[in-house]
Amino acid sequence: MEAIAPAIPGAAKGPARCAARDVLDRVGDKWSVYVLFLLGDGTRRFTDLRRSIEGISQRMLTVTLRNLERDGLLTRTVHAVVPPRVDYALTPLGRTMRDIVSALVEWADAHTVDIDRARKVYDRRSARRAETRGAPAGGGSAVSRAG
Repeated sequence: MEAIAPAIPGAAKGPARCAARDVLDRVGDKWSVYVLFLLGDGTRRFTDLRRSIEGISQRMLTVTLRNLERDGLLTRTVHAVVPPRVDYALTPLGRTMRDIVSALVEWADAHTVDIDRARKVYDRRSARRAETRGAPAGGGSAVSRAG
């Protein structure tokens, strides 16, 4: 029996991808939201962005910035000074995302405790289910034993 997918605006039938998928993949990746959020306050230097995003490597920030520039969401301006200075800023297109990204970051900040609580409840419930299925005690998670 063939599954019937819900209608998604812009989605093609068959194996073709939704036209918005590439854009959603970009702004939905781990680091792009943070970069767009920080640039919503104005122009930033590379080192300032790196210091402001906990856990991002220099390489990952470089890749993220290049991808956002390629998508037309930010501009990169190189200043001919010693040492070289590079500034990043949102483009007009990137600024249209400012409110969306800000709302997402604010929502995440406001609900971190709720999500942590839900994860703990879920993990306890999953552990109890594993015990009732006769999983060995103290052997780690089912995922780690299987892989």
